[in-house]
Amino acid sequence: MVRKIGITTTVPVEVVFAAGCVPVDLNNVFITGQNPGKMVEAAEMAGYPRNLCGWIKGIYGTVLETPEIREVIAVTQGDCSNTHALMETLVLKEIRIIPFAFPYDRDRDLLKLSIEKLMGYFQVDWPAVMETKDRLDRVRALVHEIDRHTYETNLVSGQENHLYQVSCSDFNGDPEAFAREAEDFLAGLSRREAFREQVRLGYIGVPPIVPDLYRYLEDIGARVVYNEVQRQFSMPFQTGDLVEQYRLYTYPYPVFDRILDIKQEIERRRIQGIIHYTQSFCFRQIEDIIFREKLNVPMLFLEVDRPGGLDARSRMRIDAFVEMLR
Repeated sequence: MVRKIGITTTVPVEVVFAAGCVPVDLNNVFITGQNPGKMVEAAEMAGYPRNLCGWIKGIYGTVLETPEIREVIAVTQGDCSNTHALMETLVLKEIRIIPFAFPYDRDRDLLKLSIEKLMGYFQVDWPAVMETKDRLDRVRALVHEIDRHTYETNLVSGQENHLYQVSCSDFNGDPEAFAREAEDFLAGLSRREAFREQVRLGYIGVPPIVPDLYRYLEDIGARVVYNEVQRQFSMPFQTGDLVEQYRLYTYPYPVFDRILDIKQEIERRRIQGIIHYTQSFCFRQIEDIIFREKLNVPMLFLEVDRPGGLDARSRMRIDAFVEMLR
């Protein structure tokens, strides 16, 4: 039986694949499941508070419902602070926790040490990891091409862009099958007509817990041509150095590093407005203060609590924002 390793966010999956294991992004399993709300309810039944991030509760419920996952790589620095308590409650369920930390100041030596500690746990060496990096980079290149078609030829929807990029956290457990799917998708673009949206949007912040956001935007004449964090999951800054690859990856580090990247993409993709999405009860809501001061583009702050469809209030605010930009 293949050893499956849960991950709480994007980590150096090259190490996991090099060990012959399969990484499983618990966020993706949670939100694409038949009943993600049930996962949140399972966590609340176990004692998780109501006023806590829905993603954390969803991950907890997903691990309980996935018996083949007995090990989880949890990011202790560079992601959600609630991950620490998540780890401890999973230990109660006899889940083995493998901690991984992105150093706050992007210190290369500390990051290399974190990666090598992960390599030590999985008993793999640098040659095996670098060989796997080459293999995964070829798959990432296909996703980068899908991203290009989103904003340059306008043949890809915001939802499709989101799905392919967010899947780069674990390549759906099978990089080769994922690559074939991406190749088929790219081949099919020649038969499409370009989108002719009235408003071009950027989306910054964690991936949405509401799956119908992109479709709703396109229904009212807007389209997301930039998914910030999802794009980072695809490792868009090409380098042959694995440590440098995860130093350039902006999500785990201070918000000012993300802002530099966002500004470049606003210009390149001709973005007219930004949706800044955050999860309810998340510390990242505070970062909206910084984004509003540093990004010279109209911005809508969108907060959602639980999985499901967009509520009426959110739709009303989105309608007004898009109409203003139009």
